[in-house]
Amino acid sequence: MAKESTPHEPQVPESELESTVDTPTSEETAAETPSHEEEIQALKDQNLRLYAEFENFRRRNARERLDLMATANEKVLKSVLPIVDDFERALKNIAPDSPERVGMELIYTKLMNTLKAEGLKEMESTIGQVFDVETMEAITNIPAPSPDMAGKVVDQIEKGYHLGSKIIRYAKVVVADQQPA
Repeated sequence: MAKESTPHEPQVPESELESTVDTPTSEETAAETPSHEEEIQALKDQNLRLYAEFENFRRRNARERLDLMATANEKVLKSVLPIVDDFERALKNIAPDSPERVGMELIYTKLMNTLKAEGLKEMESTIGQVFDVETMEAITNIPAPSPDMAGKVVDQIEKGYHLGSKIIRYAKVVVADQQPA
């Protein structure tokens, strides 16, 4: 049905009127709105990412908890090390056959076993080794007693200790100077 034309409106056939109206086609609406499968896939991806993020959080939290427990032990163990040093000095100055030495050795052994159970490890003796800045602290230098001892450790003032893989106290040593040429 054609409209009657009025003097102000140009006459346009009905078929042209329908084509000029912007109505989205079914293909255009399908492209603009995601299908149910795409929406499901997007939600699955989001769920997977959230699950992975939660697992990472859980692992990180467990690792931080273990680190915290290790650091708490570190502080206590570091404070006990001077007592261990005193025990060792006392044992060096007590006669080997005295009954006091037997009691001191018993207490020292129990203390050291307890500290080892907490993860404390004594560093190997450093006497005769080349000075290593990674594991040793030089207290002083003395002239080398022989040319082959130059740059090596000649005495150990305090032992060094590890807690797991971390050094909690560096070995305090005396190093022989290089001899002048």
